[in-house]
Amino acid sequence: MHSTATPATPAGSATTTSTHCPYCALQCGMGLTTGPQGVEVVERAGFPVNKGALCGKGRTAPAVLSSRVRLTEPLVRSRATGELTPASWEEALDRVADALTRTRAEHGADACGVFGGGGLTNEKAYALGKFARVALGTSQIDYNGRFCMSSAAAAGQRAFGLDRGLPFPLEDIPRTGCVILVGSNLAETMPPALRYLTELRENGGTLIVVDPRRTRTAEQADLHLAPRPGTDLALALGLLHLVVAEGRTDDAFIEERTSGWEEARAAAMAHWPEHVERITGVAVPQLRNAVELFCGADAAMVLTARGPEQQSKGTDTVGAWINLCLATGNAGRPLSGYGCLTGQGNGQGGREHGQKADQLPGYRKLTDPAARAHVAGVWGVDPDSLPGPGRSAYELLDALGGDIKSLLLMGSNPVVSAPRAAHVEERLRSLDFLAVADVVLSETARLADVVLPVTQWAEETGTVTNLEGRVLLRQRAVAAPAGVRSDLDVLHGLAERLGHGKGFPTEPEEVFEELRRASAGGPADYSGISYERLRADDGEGVFWPCPAGAEGAEGAEGAEGSEGSEGPGGGVVGGTPRLFLDRFATGDGRARFVPVVHRDAAEEPDAEYPVLLTTGRVLAQYQSGAQTRRVDELNAAAPGPFVELHPRLAARLGVEEDDPVAVVSRRGRAVAPARVTSAIRADTVFMPFHWPGEGRANTLTHPALDPVSGMPEFKVCAVRVERA
Repeated sequence: MHSTATPATPAGSATTTSTHCPYCALQCGMGLTTGPQGVEVVERAGFPVNKGALCGKGRTAPAVLSSRVRLTEPLVRSRATGELTPASWEEALDRVADALTRTRAEHGADACGVFGGGGLTNEKAYALGKFARVALGTSQIDYNGRFCMSSAAAAGQRAFGLDRGLPFPLEDIPRTGCVILVGSNLAETMPPALRYLTELRENGGTLIVVDPRRTRTAEQADLHLAPRPGTDLALALGLLHLVVAEGRTDDAFIEERTSGWEEARAAAMAHWPEHVERITGVAVPQLRNAVELFCGADAAMVLTARGPEQQSKGTDTVGAWINLCLATGNAGRPLSGYGCLTGQGNGQGGREHGQKADQLPGYRKLTDPAARAHVAGVWGVDPDSLPGPGRSAYELLDALGGDIKSLLLMGSNPVVSAPRAAHVEERLRSLDFLAVADVVLSETARLADVVLPVTQWAEETGTVTNLEGRVLLRQRAVAAPAGVRSDLDVLHGLAERLGHGKGFPTEPEEVFEELRRASAGGPADYSGISYERLRADDGEGVFWPCPAGAEGAEGAEGAEGSEGSEGPGGGVVGGTPRLFLDRFATGDGRARFVPVVHRDAAEEPDAEYPVLLTTGRVLAQYQSGAQTRRVDELNAAAPGPFVELHPRLAARLGVEEDDPVAVVSRRGRAVAPARVTSAIRADTVFMPFHWPGEGRANTLTHPALDPVSGMPEFKVCAVRVERA
């Protein structure tokens, strides 16, 4: 257990609230006990996702509730000294509203930008999208989830007509026959989920891990494929080529439930095994072994994460893995399919309800006249008044100080997390005005003209949607410090100053009731979900889609493809836990093959930059580290950045363990201690991206964008490595 230093309840009293971890998309269940000793995390064994297990980040989450490490009063930049100084809420909100009003008057509504986060609750994401489009009238809104799973979302939409991270519950994974895990290190990024892979192997199933590093997760695999970074697309196409050549396609499934096979087949056949070996570095016998394991199972799954997705061809790469599933009949059937391991805490819900540049609540398209009319009706505005789609996340950040003069940013830290981060920091500094709402004084908040201290997970009630599409209620467990307000309060206060106060309630449940109406009939239909329902049934959550009137998935209008409402354990599971079992969410009910071909990364190695850089996370830190870097226990486990390099590269450079090394790309230079290991390819170095300063990995990364998803190419760029 971990406790904060300050008691949250009167001496002698104690209470326990069921809630969820504030970090990754597992949204592990936990209990918070408040009493004389402060706030303690206790086990919540009944929650099905983690069954009580927590990683170090979850156990220590209450540490960030402490007033010693978080913001407790608004800050404004002094016009006299240029320093951030304490201010009243009235002064802070007035400054933000005045700046936004002035920007609109002088440059137009689209000169105001809004940038959100994948950690915001559904209510906040919904209100932020509404605020941008109604109170500001701007099209310039996006969020950091664009940097997380957007390529998988785009590929899922193309193939299935619907994007939900996992179309089945996590509990199905141990019951399948084979899992190909592509570009995910669950042992460090989502430790409680590793048990699903352990149980898979205990049940006789096989695990194939695709990763250029031999990670803790890869060590658990029956087969580890270590492709050159940026070649996952060729690898998937090579496997599909072998499936066809060896006669392992499921022709009946292809005929009955898909379209576009011949074009996709022809594209894959251009990627013969020896050609793929030359591109990826994965030997032909390993390719054949992977096909044998995958096709030899009665049912199989492919799960992807940021490795294949954070590329300038990420949508096509995920599409190639989906094609492999479709060609073998491993989709739309029990215990099989493609799934994305969404990363951020509310990465799924955060992209469903309107803070994404091209979407309206309910996962509706902003360009669809019927969608605009429906949402405008809920909002009480003219559909024609709603702006069209805006820029994707990096494009928005790149436009700061140019077309975009003022920015309201909530729950994101792009100074650390954005690609080409030094350039993004420069763009933020060039703004006429920057307002940041956050829990802590992040690196981005330090650049702001106004900083607004907001409540965090344990201090507020709200819903989140985990990687399974399970909508959960996080309940308020402790009181926030006196000088802190919720993001909903912030948006209400700003909207009121802009003449729209009535449309922006501050109570989360009231916002959720409006979200239900706005999402009704959309792909992500939450209309059958209520706070009352989420509080019932031991708080296990409800899977979307869940139309109004649907007690479970069976018979629910719009919940086509469900297996029914009864889970494997016999209990009733609300909503639609399993998608696509009857039909896919396309117009004709068929899944769509998309023909794709391999292409190089945006930046390949050359004589000047001969090594590949890939980036990722470590166990004890999370995302930009804005919160986890404030926890002593986590810092002791992961105190700073490092450069992981192969012994052959280290010997060539004359570098030994812990020697400082510089990694240099065309965008900048980062310095960190060497970590010499044979667990990485000799042509590749790895850096975690949690830290600012001279060890900032994203100083180096490439901003080339996937043309479909807008995802930057975080996972591969050309660098040189030097002794520092």
